[in-house]
Amino acid sequence: LLDDRDVIAVLPTGAGKSAVYQLAGVLRDGMTIVVSPLIALQADQLAGLADAPRAPRGAMLNSTIGERAEEELWEAVSAGDVEFLFLAPEQLAKDDVIDRLSRQTVGLFVVDEAHCVASWGHDFRPDYLGLGDVRDRLGHPPTVALTATAAAPVREEISARLRLTDPLLVVRGVDRPNIDLDVRRFSEKADKDRELRQLIPTLPRPGLVYTSTRRAAENLTAILRADGVRAETYHAGLSAAERRRTHEKFLGDEVDVVVATNAFGMGIDKPDVRFVVHAAVPESLDAYTQETGRAGRDGEPARAVLFYRSEDLGIRKYFTARTVDTEAVSRVYRTLVKAGTPLRIRALADKLGLPTRRVTGLVNLLVEAGVVVVDQKGATIIAVRRPKEAAALAREAVERRERIERSRLDVMRRYAETRDCRRKVLRGYFGDDGSASCRNCDTCRDGTAEEAAEPSADTPFPAGAEVEHVEWGRGSVVEVEDDRLTVFFGEQGY
Repeated sequence: LLDDRDVIAVLPTGAGKSAVYQLAGVLRDGMTIVVSPLIALQADQLAGLADAPRAPRGAMLNSTIGERAEEELWEAVSAGDVEFLFLAPEQLAKDDVIDRLSRQTVGLFVVDEAHCVASWGHDFRPDYLGLGDVRDRLGHPPTVALTATAAAPVREEISARLRLTDPLLVVRGVDRPNIDLDVRRFSEKADKDRELRQLIPTLPRPGLVYTSTRRAAENLTAILRADGVRAETYHAGLSAAERRRTHEKFLGDEVDVVVATNAFGMGIDKPDVRFVVHAAVPESLDAYTQETGRAGRDGEPARAVLFYRSEDLGIRKYFTARTVDTEAVSRVYRTLVKAGTPLRIRALADKLGLPTRRVTGLVNLLVEAGVVVVDQKGATIIAVRRPKEAAALAREAVERRERIERSRLDVMRRYAETRDCRRKVLRGYFGDDGSASCRNCDTCRDGTAEEAAEPSADTPFPAGAEVEHVEWGRGSVVEVEDDRLTVFFGEQGY
């Protein structure tokens, strides 16, 4: 970064990703811009910066500060008094924010939780798609993309979306040997629920429990409280104040267990989490690794337990299904055609009489369909089609994403049902070296991991190899086993 080179860094949770941009930002001239998806995460990062000796001044720009405070912030930025500015990607969708920042010298551009930029990634945020254009308008400052989980296809998309130039790739693995990996399989829901309720009160605390639905989170919280466990619920249906209160109580050791949907995730900087339990199968191995990585950040022993019932995959497949409002997509396309010149998203939203966020999502569909491009001038038609054809292409793009998400579920099933070492499966998926069994997972303890034969060293399809399939096109080998290959195809998934 000090040599002006872009970087993609995939480092485990707790490995010091913040230190990367803090040190580089201090040593480079100009302001450091840190794009972070959650206000709570921004607050944690800002607090961590402030705790450092002789720390430079940092500030946050988000929807929680008032107009007066925002103007004072911009005055401080203009005066050169703010060295680190933390903001959410939706702030960078505002032209006035970009205009103000472009008048400053930006020494470093940081994209935290960079997997959010991958359109089929496990935590995709549409607002991240515009960050490549933001970099252009800021003069292409050296950029570091940071994440804890990114398989090879995600890393490639991060580089393409952010328009990085020959980025240095630093992958330090996902292996957290202090976390015991355990999968408990069930055929009956009643048996799974009963063991879940029995296990959680016996585990060392504090801990996290992830559920697939809000109702399941609330029901389990009530059961745990009845058993004397200090439990709280966290999901997106609660007010911001309730979610913030639960977050603060958990960090302050006033809560033993948080039962949550995946809304409770990024921004949890608590080193002594002793367990992460998944009451239902998550949507991908990426998400699972991200969530279990919140345990044992202090290096002490921790547990990750997945309660698995193959029928639960049906719920996840339901969540992957999306509907496309083709009429709304057609309206957006017609408006852009009629304009004849690039339109800013806000101007487009005004013409359509729709919320800006909804229009952003509709435009992103057209971008994925390959008929619209968005740059610093706004959204522009690049492929002339009839509006209905453009909408159909957008629908095909959504269907492609659904196929990829369903394939990621199949990879998750593979992890849950494997008889091989679970850590070895994880390492293989993320392209991390190491084939030896770990002795810290249930399959190793049961002895089944030893039954799996090592793949031949002279395989014609080693991990990372580029391959071509007559039906699915070009792909890259992700994992090699004695009886199968796992390959990622851009149009089809895994």
